[in-house]
Amino acid sequence: MNYLEDTVAAISTPVGFSGIGMVRMTGDKSVEVIKKIFVTKSTTDFDDYKNRSIIYGHIVDEKGQIVDEVLVSKMLGPNTYTREDVIEISCHGGIIPVRKILELTLANGARMAEPGEFTKRAFLNGRIDLTQAEAVIDVINSKTDRSLQMSVKQLEGRLSKKVKEIRNDLIEILAHIEASIDYPEYDIEEMSFQLISQKSNDIKFKIDKLIQTSKNGRIIREGIKTAIIGKPNVGKSSLLNALLGEERAIVTEFEGTTRDTIEEYINIKGIPLKIIDTAGIRETENLIEKLGINKTKEILSESDFVLLLLDGERGIDEEDMALLQLVKDKKGLVAINKIDRKLKVNKEDVRDKSHMEVVEISILKELGIEELKNKIYDEVSNAGMDSDAYEMVSNIRHINLLQDSSQSLNDCLEGLDSGLPIEMISVDVKNAWDKLGKMIGETVTEDIVDEIFSKFCIGK
Repeated sequence: MNYLEDTVAAISTPVGFSGIGMVRMTGDKSVEVIKKIFVTKSTTDFDDYKNRSIIYGHIVDEKGQIVDEVLVSKMLGPNTYTREDVIEISCHGGIIPVRKILELTLANGARMAEPGEFTKRAFLNGRIDLTQAEAVIDVINSKTDRSLQMSVKQLEGRLSKKVKEIRNDLIEILAHIEASIDYPEYDIEEMSFQLISQKSNDIKFKIDKLIQTSKNGRIIREGIKTAIIGKPNVGKSSLLNALLGEERAIVTEFEGTTRDTIEEYINIKGIPLKIIDTAGIRETENLIEKLGINKTKEILSESDFVLLLLDGERGIDEEDMALLQLVKDKKGLVAINKIDRKLKVNKEDVRDKSHMEVVEISILKELGIEELKNKIYDEVSNAGMDSDAYEMVSNIRHINLLQDSSQSLNDCLEGLDSGLPIEMISVDVKNAWDKLGKMIGETVTEDIVDEIFSKFCIGK
């Protein structure tokens, strides 16, 4: 299918009851389609309105009956989101009006847009590169102000600029290699080897610096997978509610109430935490509870961070000791609950057994909850997360391609040390250049492009 030869339409706002809904079209026939279904409230013809005008009128059906009162935005290419003609119809946000207007656009020459097709056309028409296109979905999915800022920087092209600079450096290396191959009579091979080695090391350093940002970048983008664990009825669901500031999990006096996991995001100073309330771990004969406990152990093994909750009033028993052993190699915190009562748990003793920081709290009295949040932030953050000196990489596809490019340069350097022919060295440099090209979309295959945009919502 040639995406640039037809006109597509889609609903660009969530379908449901709202003040405003929007149907969007892009393609060469967008103006032709809207003229068939739109009647202005003035005597001015649609073609006579200036570009980037907002025009008031009605959408009408094939019988001339009014479907809805609308505002139509007229935006002619190439200075649009897709670099094509774009028409946006703002109507009332009920389910019926937006659906009826979409059906009319499809009946009059447009086809239904595929997921992400508007942004895909922007990429195919050269308005944005692939990293900027992927940043669009990251902007939509941002969970904190910090993740939004990171995505906006990528959307502006700051990461693309960095990658293009590195690719240009690699082109210089390839030029020196070609000179050595094409003009052997000038005896420049030894000089080229030294220059290639120096430049390859410099470029590899730049790529590795980007890779180093990926840990913090993915944290900001996807959140820290944080498991709350403890014995049954120790207050895990109550702690989840306290961290969220709302009653999200059901809390009862009966043990083993949580049989499945509950997941929620919280924002701690710009870092999203994906908090998972798990089933209490204990020996049990209840089959359903056993399934929940097995799920807890699986989540614990996959989690980035652990919150182990202890009942300070009861003291530490064998089950608590088993849990302390279970988490001793994990990154996390121990929270001792019920400091509003007489504690039977020694804070220092728990720290020695768990090798973790310990915070004393009272979920009932809402004591120590802010201190716990601050401790969580201290544990999961580091200086790099606050730096604007370089761009953060958060997309797993980008990370893998950067790692592949770095490895190719490593192979290049090893080849130079081993005295391999210059022709073989050029293959590794070309591979490094090619991997970075896939990152920004200059050497990417069509199937990869399709896979990336399939993750978008329809209408974006």
